[in-house]
Amino acid sequence: MAPSIPISPQSAASTNSKRLSSARLCASALMVASMGSRDDATMVAVIALTALLAAAAASGSPAEGFQPLSKIAIHKTTVQLHSSAYVEATPALLGEQGEDTEWVTVKYGWANQSVDDWIAVFSPADFNSGACPNPSRYLGEPLLCTAPIKYQYANYSANYMYWGKGSIRFRLINQRADFAFALFTGGLENVSSLLLLSLHQPKLIAVSEPIAFKNPKAPVFPRLAQGNTHDEMTVTWTSGYDISEAYPFVEWSVAGAQPTRTPAGTLTFNRGSMCGEPARTIGWRDPGFIHTAFMRNLWPNKEYSYKIGHELPDGSIVWGKPYTFRAPPTPGQNSLQRVIVFGDMGKAERDGSNEFANYQPGSLNTTDTLVEDLDNYDIVFHIGDMPYANGYLSQWDQFTAQVAPITAKKPYMIASGNHERDWPNTGGFFDVKDSGGECGVPAETYYYYPAENRANFWYKVDYGMFRFCVADSEHDWREGTPQYSFIEHCLSTVDRKHQPWLIFAAHRVLGYSSNSWYASQGSFEEPEGRESLQKLWQKYRVDMAFFGHVHNYERTCPMYQNQCMTRERSRYSGTMNGTIFVVAGGGGSHLSDYTTAIPRWSVFRDRDFGFVKLTAFNHSSLLFEYKKSSDGKVYDSFTIDRDYRDVLSCVHDSCFPTTLAT
Repeated sequence: MAPSIPISPQSAASTNSKRLSSARLCASALMVASMGSRDDATMVAVIALTALLAAAAASGSPAEGFQPLSKIAIHKTTVQLHSSAYVEATPALLGEQGEDTEWVTVKYGWANQSVDDWIAVFSPADFNSGACPNPSRYLGEPLLCTAPIKYQYANYSANYMYWGKGSIRFRLINQRADFAFALFTGGLENVSSLLLLSLHQPKLIAVSEPIAFKNPKAPVFPRLAQGNTHDEMTVTWTSGYDISEAYPFVEWSVAGAQPTRTPAGTLTFNRGSMCGEPARTIGWRDPGFIHTAFMRNLWPNKEYSYKIGHELPDGSIVWGKPYTFRAPPTPGQNSLQRVIVFGDMGKAERDGSNEFANYQPGSLNTTDTLVEDLDNYDIVFHIGDMPYANGYLSQWDQFTAQVAPITAKKPYMIASGNHERDWPNTGGFFDVKDSGGECGVPAETYYYYPAENRANFWYKVDYGMFRFCVADSEHDWREGTPQYSFIEHCLSTVDRKHQPWLIFAAHRVLGYSSNSWYASQGSFEEPEGRESLQKLWQKYRVDMAFFGHVHNYERTCPMYQNQCMTRERSRYSGTMNGTIFVVAGGGGSHLSDYTTAIPRWSVFRDRDFGFVKLTAFNHSSLLFEYKKSSDGKVYDSFTIDRDYRDVLSCVHDSCFPTTLAT
């Protein structure tokens, strides 16, 4: 029976977004008409152009995968402060009790309200002063230097169009600088039309007084990751303190013991570290300082408490919040071990701003479901495409804040995706601009992972009975490359009698997917994806290979060279003749379509948001579950039951040479 493919519940939201964009442009056309046209021909031209613009707005909906901040023509925005316009934000002081997240009420208005008016949040607050380092492409550009952190249409507030007054609540996080709120008119984009130029050119008409957190430099949003060895946990966090201002450290202890203080290293990067725009231009925002400390010689499965902090020159300490974590099991340890795997989550705004609900509609669902279930898993693998910042650096802070309830308590291991790394002529395998000029720098700095070279995003993780070989699909993986050598070494050096569960993971689909664009190429994979790797997966008996990049869920039968190696679908036992390939790219970003014809190797497909959970009960039994983010319930599952001799058994292209005994 062919598996069912549910229709996305977000399709209606996508349609509404397109209608909203069209409605705003149509309203502008009506305003043109109300001014009075000289003749019918002019009116017809206005209506025709408006229809074209409406269609363009629909096709450029965030649901199609555009970073919402990229829709703002901030470099063409003019400053036309108006006496009748105002913006007020309260409270003026945030985080008085040490909070790192606060809700702010913004009141605004002006006499000539329009459906295209919008409110934006900027940080630092002096965004409209000083000289711009951005390049000028047209006469008089750029007019503003930096994109906002987030925005919302002014008519999001009920009755704005009637009264010319509105009120919106924004959710802010501590981002090391003050904030200002600005009211704009004229829409988000600059329309190159003589007929509509005066209406569709963004204009800054009012700015609020600055507001700020009590301590903008405070340490925030800790991110745990397993270190180079099983008895090492790292914690990375962000602050506004350079090493010359305060000494960063982590204080940690097992229950009942004296706490230990371990110093942290400090990194940052600058505009020159970016490879292109918008990361080098309007998307740039100072990342602050990123600190990493190593907690070593941990006792397996023991619970530890920790606090990050900074010691000031006068001896006083600025503390972060207290948290706990459980130390990893030793390699081969026979205990209950539970792993979460997903990719392509993105970020979203709880205040409804930025239209992220259409860009990455499932992001908050995935986050919230994992937060609610924190006690029932041990480690997370996010296999690429994290915030989809695409060169707007402020979004990395937003993402670390969103996942902080998870990363502060569970090791959060990441892989490199195209939206983190890819930029032309920067040494990657794909010559595309998917990272918005970031070329991997923020991902490599904001998060720790135990790679030998942080610029090469491949590494291994030994977690109890699991070994994970994490590859970097944005660098060449083919035979003869350094990464191919790493992959073979990672797969070949695991002791399967103690670590029976061998997992491969990468961002792009190097295995199998019936995604529509892969199917149109006839390969059902990334170009040259599995040609070099499938013999390694088979030779070393890889149990499962996980991929993201395609925004849906799919599971194959155990496969080798395009063939199912068994007819079984849900209960695998004895000798495993092939590798099960899993696409788990439904973490939250806009969903991807399948080919209409279902390949014979595709066991289960689901066009929805979700994640995978692996549970190893012992050395012989493993449970695989696919859960939807909307309700956390299981929609696909299978079990593996086998012994060590089944791993050793000879199968096609995995047999080592033998000879007769003397």
